Amino acid sequence: MKKLSILIVSLLILSALLSACAGQQQAQKIRIALILPSTVDDLSWSQGMTEGVKAVQAELGEDKVEVAISERLGNPTDAAAAIRQYASQGFDLIIAHGSQYQSVLEEIAPEFPKTSFAYGTGFQAHDNIFAYDPQAQEGAYLQGMLAAKLTKTNIIGVVGPIEAGDAIKYNYGFEQGVKAVNPDAEVRIAYTGSFGDIAKAAELAKAHMDAGADILTGTAQQTVGAIRACAERPGVYWLGNDMDQSSIAPNTVLTAQAYDWKSVVMQMVKFRQEGKVGGEHLVLSLANGGLNIVVNPNLSSVIPADVMAMIEQAKKDIIDGKLVVELPK
Repeated sequence: MKKLSILIVSLLILSALLSACAGQQQAQKIRIALILPSTVDDLSWSQGMTEGVKAVQAELGEDKVEVAISERLGNPTDAAAAIRQYASQGFDLIIAHGSQYQSVLEEIAPEFPKTSFAYGTGFQAHDNIFAYDPQAQEGAYLQGMLAAKLTKTNIIGVVGPIEAGDAIKYNYGFEQGVKAVNPDAEVRIAYTGSFGDIAKAAELAKAHMDAGADILTGTAQQTVGAIRACAERPGVYWLGNDMDQSSIAPNTVLTAQAYDWKSVVMQMVKFRQEGKVGGEHLVLSLANGGLNIVVNPNLSSVIPADVMAMIEQAKKDIIDGKLVVELPK
């Protein structure tokens, strides 16, 4: 009987230890919800962040990171319901991937003080809100230099979404890069009034090309339409943003400024592990590797060696602080 009692006590202790370990493992697991304005495969803004979140999950392990994604929630009012639902379900980090979600998060976040919220492009962080901020003007400056050197018509077209967020910074930096090496080149900027109007983006791209533009660029998920329009015109090149978009048109997309979203998400996860649920402004730049210029290997021969060297030197100067790309005031 005494041996039986000892056995029972030992089993109870073992069970308690196993439960404690299981509880500790469960506590270490982070649940991430991602709110997207478009789709996970838009080959632009939303896909880039999706791949970043998935990369964090792959590195840390699916047993440590749970991911839930809601797509096509570009309207902040529609997104608010999903954000609140994820917070109520106990998700640890809710990333609303767009500057249009700022006011929604500022309204909801105080109701869930233990939940981390994030949005970008933005710089206004709060107690439990992270803001992430690509310095889009930096890579845009380099691509502007490239456009200025390659254009034969001295007309360069920009297909913009809405005059907000990183689109403004990108366009401003791009124009500075063009003027720095080719003052005679004309940069023509037009906006669709939407982040996701693919058809309107295609129309603007065609209008730019009809007016003589032979190099085009632009931002947001709508650019897929513009890239496809450019692919129909021989001799026209597209300089992309957000991620490598060469798969859309391998003979048209020359370069792209790609954002490293994985590093941003990983930083937010680490902050939570350290007990910090928000209040940080996270920057993506050439200096910290958050921004990178990707060259389409199919078209690398299009860029003369001396032009590539000039761009690499400008990149180094930006990183070293010798060249400062201005922002709109």
